[in-house]
Amino acid sequence: MKKIGILGSTGSIGTQTLEIVRGNQDLQVVALAAGSNVSMLEEQIREFSPKIAVLWDEKAAGELQVRVADTDTKVRWGMEGLLEIAVMEEMEVLVTAVVGMIGIRPTIAAIEAGKTIALANKETLVTAGHIIMPLAAKKNVSIFPVDSEHSAIFQSMHGENRERVSKILLTASGGPFRGRTREDLSKVTVEDALNHPNWAMGKKITVDSATLVNKGLEVIEAKWLFGVEPEKIQVVVHPQSIIHSMVEYVDGGIMAQLGMPDMKLPIQYALFYPDRRPMEGKRVDFFALSSLTFERPDTETFKGLQMAYDAIREGGSMPTVYNAANERAVALFLNREISFLEIYDLIQGAMEGHKVVPNPSVDEILNAEAEAYEYINAHRK
Repeated sequence: MKKIGILGSTGSIGTQTLEIVRGNQDLQVVALAAGSNVSMLEEQIREFSPKIAVLWDEKAAGELQVRVADTDTKVRWGMEGLLEIAVMEEMEVLVTAVVGMIGIRPTIAAIEAGKTIALANKETLVTAGHIIMPLAAKKNVSIFPVDSEHSAIFQSMHGENRERVSKILLTASGGPFRGRTREDLSKVTVEDALNHPNWAMGKKITVDSATLVNKGLEVIEAKWLFGVEPEKIQVVVHPQSIIHSMVEYVDGGIMAQLGMPDMKLPIQYALFYPDRRPMEGKRVDFFALSSLTFERPDTETFKGLQMAYDAIREGGSMPTVYNAANERAVALFLNREISFLEIYDLIQGAMEGHKVVPNPSVDEILNAEAEAYEYINAHRK
């Protein structure tokens, strides 16, 4: 019986992780954490009977505590609750699927406690990769990527000498606005941005896919996960989302991982590595595919990707500002307070005004986040 905890259990990755638990009787959920969704977390508690359940919002946690008083589940809240989950003695694997930099401290605590990490929280490596990866190596802790692209890279490197990697080919669907001009983007709505052609994801990550910021975040993640310099990470637009990413080796050979666009595959792979378990779902039908196509990303129109490479080049605290400014700008866009193109303007302004802190501590990372938020709040129209 493998015992797991899930941070972000009511989100897209969290709910799909629980679908996998339902199909595998040797998985046991011992801890769940969410933001403020009392009703959904109550349902999950009653189905999976975790020992601990955490809500970020204290008031919501109080309501949940009343609702589940007839169960054996302890209810906690806030960062203290997340840290309690991270170091639970009986937990073996922590799925980190929360959105935002609140995932950094629990991930560090779990690594310190020797827990395996199934990583779906981008911010952890984007902002603190220089802390997380050396710590994981020191503690001999495995970090398994849950993103479909990073899982594909991981699978394509399996059994290979990583020193022989020539290039990582990180695929991107191109999002809902592939091929559009900047003038086109000036007119798009929130509904347009949330209409992804291939993937079913949360709202924030879906907008990030439309701006190509999500791909920029994935480039930064790949740098830390696989120890590859940014100039060896090439983004390739692949609209069909069948090839999830590729790795080119020094002899010119390319390994690729293919499959239907379904996040349950990388989640399950991370939970059971190195085993492969049966999983229901559609399979790739090569006879039904008319073609697989590839394009260069349009970084002039979709500035989010190039800004990520700029953030990597600056290093230190700059990726934190890139990530935090985007997070706040996307929230404003989803709330219909700014236009789609203003997301780029706000990110760029926050980065241009930031003085880089080399090798930042966790506190300095959080300070850079707060600075980016302050800039966005002061400069939104």
